[in-house]
Amino acid sequence: MDAILLEGLRVECIIGDLPHERTFPQELFLDLELGCDLRPAARSDALADTVNYVAVAAAVRAALTEGRCQMVERAAQLAADAAFAVDARIRTVRVTLRKPHALPGVVAAVRIFREREDKS
Repeated sequence: MDAILLEGLRVECIIGDLPHERTFPQELFLDLELGCDLRPAARSDALADTVNYVAVAAAVRAALTEGRCQMVERAAQLAADAAFAVDARIRTVRVTLRKPHALPGVVAAVRIFREREDKS
């Protein structure tokens, strides 16, 4: 399967379980891999024939900002759900979410892979 990659998407949001984390926004970095068929756009050279990654980035940012998650696992799921909601042509989403200031000198991260659930 082809893929569109968004690497290093920066989001400032409330994330974490500790009291100080519920008050001040923190920086997250996300890498998204959107599994989709890129052949139509390769043939036509038209934006309408592919997934608009600008719209995906905006949806992910909005979901994480509004989500105010406690767990990075939940934030990664919200990012995947937001990507799927943008375009039905996205078949799979892989999200790597990094929380660089979780611990001194350590970057905490999670990676999830989701497939679109077809509703028959």
